[in-house]
Amino acid sequence: MTTTTASPHRTRRRVASVLYSALAVVIFIVSVFPVYWMVQTSFQPNSEIIGSDVNFWPEQFTLRNYETVFQASRAPFVPAFMNSLTITLLTVAIALVFAFLAALAVTRFRFKSRRAFILTILIVQMIPAEAVIVSMYRVLDSWSLLNTIAGLTIVYVATVLPFTIWTLRGFVNGVPVDLEEAAMIDGLSRIGAFWKITFPLLAPGLVATGVFGFIQAWNEFLLALVVNSRPEMMTLPVWLRTFLVATGTTNWAAIMAGSTLMSIPVIIFFLLVQRRMASGLVGGAVKG
Repeated sequence: MTTTTASPHRTRRRVASVLYSALAVVIFIVSVFPVYWMVQTSFQPNSEIIGSDVNFWPEQFTLRNYETVFQASRAPFVPAFMNSLTITLLTVAIALVFAFLAALAVTRFRFKSRRAFILTILIVQMIPAEAVIVSMYRVLDSWSLLNTIAGLTIVYVATVLPFTIWTLRGFVNGVPVDLEEAAMIDGLSRIGAFWKITFPLLAPGLVATGVFGFIQAWNEFLLALVVNSRPEMMTLPVWLRTFLVATGTTNWAAIMAGSTLMSIPVIIFFLLVQRRMASGLVGGAVKG
């Protein structure tokens, strides 16, 4: 009887496992295919791309598109890359510092305006950037920060900060205060207990939040287009726009080559922090 009842159960488990595996493969293919299409298109001539035939592999393999990217006359790739990298790293570093301190404040301390502060963060996240872009532009213009790295960094920090604070609040709230108190009983100061006990536990959360901030700042287009409009101060998303031609043939091959190069830093950054990011995402999903 035991063998008879167990056999259908095993069969159902195997069928379910096969179905889940097939579903995972489908999701993987759907997710990876746009990336594959972008990369393989970057090695095709522009005439082959705009033709009527669909090619899943370059028939005329060429590196000319990457040469075009690096030799672009209006806005070279390297300055745009350095602008994006500098602004993104500054944005992530500054946002994490301020967000971390704010998350500690609203989690570890009780004050009168604490609930109002948390609600304000939620409300600010609901406001689209397009609604305040005129105000941002006028403020930066009055401070002489248009077409500067500092000006766009300030805008990005203001954009990323609410989400970063809200996310880190969940991670900080998931670390019990008892751990710090136990460390203080053992002889550590409050600051020492925080750095030796609490901070290592929050590191995965900082990494996971930093990845989202990095991607958001790296891919942002509209604010960078308005604030840094000069060719020498363009970021990569705005720089890609220079290959669009309104009255002629758009060089889609060069756009795909530029998009491929633009994706490499994000992939490298993700690979460097993937272990801590995975643990941070799991921790954030079950805490706070």
